[in-house]
Amino acid sequence: MPTRPPDEPHDEPHDEPHDEPHDTPHGGRPDEPRARYGWESDFPAFSDAGPRVVREALQRFVVDASPEQVRAWRDAIPPLQAEVQEVLVRDRLARAYSAILEYELPMEARRPDVVLLVGAVVMVVELKGKLHPSQADVDQAAAYARDLRAYHRECADRPVVAVLVPTRARGYQQQLDDVHVVGPDALDALVARLAGEHPEPRVDRARFLAESAYRPLPTLVAAARELFESGEVRAIHRARAATDPAVDLVSRVVHQAALTRSRHLVLVTGVPGAGKTLVGLRTVHARYLDDLAVPRAGARPTAPAVFLSGNGPLVEVLQYALRGAGGGGKAFVRGVKDYVTRYASRPGAVPPEHVLVFDEAQRAFDAGMMAAKHGGRAPGSEPEQFVAFADRIPEWCVVVGLIGTGQEIHVGEEGGVAQWRDAVERSTGAGEWTVHAPPALAAALPPGRVPVLVEPALDLDVELRYHLAADLHGYVDALLTDAEPPAALAARARRLAASGFHLHVTRSFAVAAAYLRERYADAPAARFGLVASSRDRHLADVGIPNDWRSTQRVRLGPWYGDPEDAPGGHSCRHLDACVTEFGAQGLELDATLLAWGTDFRRDEEGRWSNALARSYQRRALVRDPLTLRRNAYRVLLTRARDACIAFVPPLPLLTPTHTHLLASGWRPLSPPP
Repeated sequence: MPTRPPDEPHDEPHDEPHDEPHDTPHGGRPDEPRARYGWESDFPAFSDAGPRVVREALQRFVVDASPEQVRAWRDAIPPLQAEVQEVLVRDRLARAYSAILEYELPMEARRPDVVLLVGAVVMVVELKGKLHPSQADVDQAAAYARDLRAYHRECADRPVVAVLVPTRARGYQQQLDDVHVVGPDALDALVARLAGEHPEPRVDRARFLAESAYRPLPTLVAAARELFESGEVRAIHRARAATDPAVDLVSRVVHQAALTRSRHLVLVTGVPGAGKTLVGLRTVHARYLDDLAVPRAGARPTAPAVFLSGNGPLVEVLQYALRGAGGGGKAFVRGVKDYVTRYASRPGAVPPEHVLVFDEAQRAFDAGMMAAKHGGRAPGSEPEQFVAFADRIPEWCVVVGLIGTGQEIHVGEEGGVAQWRDAVERSTGAGEWTVHAPPALAAALPPGRVPVLVEPALDLDVELRYHLAADLHGYVDALLTDAEPPAALAARARRLAASGFHLHVTRSFAVAAAYLRERYADAPAARFGLVASSRDRHLADVGIPNDWRSTQRVRLGPWYGDPEDAPGGHSCRHLDACVTEFGAQGLELDATLLAWGTDFRRDEEGRWSNALARSYQRRALVRDPLTLRRNAYRVLLTRARDACIAFVPPLPLLTPTHTHLLASGWRPLSPPP
């Protein structure tokens, strides 16, 4: 609820005595199990309750409420009750409507100020102690409505309306991004209108408040923690619908391999954010694997599968999260380099696992880079190494490669998926192998010594990271390749905003930071951070620490995982430390502050150019530096779940880039009112 400015005079409202309520309100009394709300009741009970009674119920629920928060409740409750009373006077059906205050979204640490259940409508009401709302206020209200619409069982197929109430305003103001902006005096009229337009089927308050009704989409880190702690991810239907077919197919292949004593390569494709890594994590943690493992002397019987990633930052962040969940993490998630070093240097060593999951398999190093990384101790490409390790495993094995497209950002990664085909074809036991691949890879996997089975379930085509903004990847690709004119891109951006993903641009770092801090002020669990390209030469001149030494000092586990007030001050929310595409790939934030560099800019001819990028040390190994820069920005632009804020430094070189982003639908940010 809104915070009243400290210099605003205020008189304590007089709390009138109240009669026995029509419906017993729940306010988190000490003798009850902890509820997920500060107050819930029908409209008559809320209207009749003394403001102090309501406020004290909220204080019992929000035990760490600040004095400012308490004053905000004191200011907001009486006018809210007055509006409810007006609705009761004008609408005979309003006695069945419900008011819920400080509703904590289950499995999250965010609370909409007020949820009103009126007829068939769910109204999410955010109260701000202002005359004029900011863009952050509008986006926050829209996000609450989006989340309920997407993840709440009782909100499916019914109107979910976002309402922003600047408490110093009067009357109906306007509609911004599908958010109704109204003064507190106009709330009753809006409630009556919406309820009249959608009277049935009425929302049931008990069903709405059920813990199981709200199933949010977990972040990758949250999913890993849940898999470690309980063996299952409490995923919503969208996540299951997207990943279950692939997980089920991998399960069938694993059982087939164990039954027939055979070897299989399973390739899973999907756009960034489609859940490929979640498929891998669910696979290695499947409980059936313990029963299928072949007992071996000296092998760890409790490690039938391992999740391997060449993405060092992802490994670091996941292991940090798993240590925080009470485990060591390393048996669950390991880095590719250490795994290769262990088994390449010991030809007689046999991996204890039967299932090897290789994340970001399209990024596997080619033979040249493997020789450079391992000093000649690991001959051949990375896929050849892993197929060779798999050949050592007795009786059966399955290698799962999780493949994204358009994200090859390291030198030596440009060989792509073809290296995996070549690896099994060259295997000494090629006759024991079968490849399972989605249709998208059919062209890269022509028939040869090893049979290729085409499996449509292995292609994940639904973007999960961005809530309902399924067009983000397409937008970013079109933006970075000039595949569509700015007008078409702007139309895409409007659709993204309507589905809950916002693209904002500013030439002021302070304005960008202020937006994010205001946007997530009431969401301590949210994560927003500063990202930038590693190849830019000019960002350091405007205070963005994207140089190699600065980014190497970033502790990625705490940067992604710690809350803002954690000891050490390493949280990404401080916006004082930066990660590049190498520290961002495969990971996600709720929002990103992208510092746009001169290494990928619009030039004088209106084309994307990498002419000002830092050069690569091993130039001879770089096939297409412009594509690597484009891929770097593709990664940076697709790390957020809610919003991407582009800070384009006020350098003349970047003015065409700023102009192009505006023309392509990015909305300008203004300083908060």
